[in-house]
Amino acid sequence: MKKWKTLQSNYLYQTPFGNLRKDMCELPDGQVIENYYVNEYSDWVNAIVLTEENNIVLVKQYRYAANDFFIEIPAGKREKGETYEEAILREIREETGFVSDEEPILLSECFVNPATQTNKVRTYLIRNAYQAFEQELDPIEFIDIKIMDIDTLGELIDRGEVTQFFTVSAYYMLENFRRKHI
Repeated sequence: MKKWKTLQSNYLYQTPFGNLRKDMCELPDGQVIENYYVNEYSDWVNAIVLTEENNIVLVKQYRYAANDFFIEIPAGKREKGETYEEAILREIREETGFVSDEEPILLSECFVNPATQTNKVRTYLIRNAYQAFEQELDPIEFIDIKIMDIDTLGELIDRGEVTQFFTVSAYYMLENFRRKHI
């Protein structure tokens, strides 16, 4: 199997949020795709945050594109000069006020949608977290903190009440981690 060749590449738009690129590609058998669209987004980080009591720290917020409220794990993007670990710890502190004295554990690094997007999401486990600060939200963030037993999150997923994909997949990554390490 061979890789595709990029014959031409042009940006349709570029923004701080992401870019849309239109490429012309040649397939291994010589076929040419005139208009292949690629979304360039920044990588992001998210985390399962477990308290000292083994409860999970979640956030609930309105998501405009889906026009609904979602229960999610804390997440965000790196700021200039940050490592991924620094970024997730900052995001957790800003969104929830929680911190931990333990190092983040990387559960996975996955492409979001490699067919049309360039970004990855890194999912971490934060253990023995405790609330040490008030939320420090950006002006456009309106976030409620939700703390629940980890099994309750599993039940909400089973009932279709938690449907944000990265939260659901992180829950199952945690279950896999727990099977291997507990």
